[in-house]
Amino acid sequence: MILQHVSESCFAVLNEKNRVCDANSGLINRGGGVVVDTQADLPHARRMIELFGRVWPGMPKRVVNTHEDGDHVWGNQLFEGAEIIGHRTAAERMRHVADPTELQKLLDAADRFLPRCALRAVHPGALAIARQLKEDYDLEGVRLVLPTTLFDERHTLDLDGTEVHLIFVGPCHQAGDTIVHVPGEGVVFAGDVIFRQCTPNGWTGTYERWFETLDLIISLDPEVIVPGHGPVCGIEGAMEMRAYLEYVREESERCFELGLTSLEASKRIDLGPYAEWRAPARLYANVERAYRELRHEPADAPWDMAKSFDAIYAVARARGIEVEF
Repeated sequence: MILQHVSESCFAVLNEKNRVCDANSGLINRGGGVVVDTQADLPHARRMIELFGRVWPGMPKRVVNTHEDGDHVWGNQLFEGAEIIGHRTAAERMRHVADPTELQKLLDAADRFLPRCALRAVHPGALAIARQLKEDYDLEGVRLVLPTTLFDERHTLDLDGTEVHLIFVGPCHQAGDTIVHVPGEGVVFAGDVIFRQCTPNGWTGTYERWFETLDLIISLDPEVIVPGHGPVCGIEGAMEMRAYLEYVREESERCFELGLTSLEASKRIDLGPYAEWRAPARLYANVERAYRELRHEPADAPWDMAKSFDAIYAVARARGIEVEF
């Protein structure tokens, strides 16, 4: 993890491996301090607090969760007494998508011989992601702490004269997607509506909504974007994300019309320049999302996560690339 100073009052903590759960966090060191997202386990959250402590003495008074995924909220419990802010839908969804006990069961199963053998036979992708996560993450002691302040469309913070705008943009990647805009300093903390140099994936929402959000970020004309995953960038990061999603949607539609399944399409679509991004086999999640839209399925239809990990695993194996999530 590294600390990066991105503007006068804004800082970012970046996870450099840029794989699943390697989420970024932000700090605005004004008005009592605001942390944006709190990491995926307690050791990472403590390290984030240590790094931010170099520029902000004491614990911040506020935390913003940009959406409901565990890798952005599982450090919440370390900010005892802080106001934790999130979109209304994110708070409800956290109970379902950010329950740490479910992921811990998977990690534990990967450690025991018989469960591990069963996983290898039935869900090789789930076993692969468990092994990858165990390289860096430990969910021991994590308990889910929900936001204490909920908002609907927009929420404004006044940090001793520095305005911060929380803008609800979901559902894109997840239902409660929120961006944090510091207009006076030209900074956007984008959460997972922007992945940088790694393959994005969206679980709830539509392509059109995601395009609208990326266009909104571009229109804000920030000098700096802190993405949910990957290195800090400017508006070129939003443009690259849009180009990737447009390409995948177009290729998915072509494959759909040929009668291919989403898995078959994911094995066939040319990765082009995106082959150099981390976890390129996550393409499957974006193809399947396009197929759901083409089948006119609800945007919030649930995913079978084990089968999704298996499909990503199968895509990587079929392409002869590293199995990576």
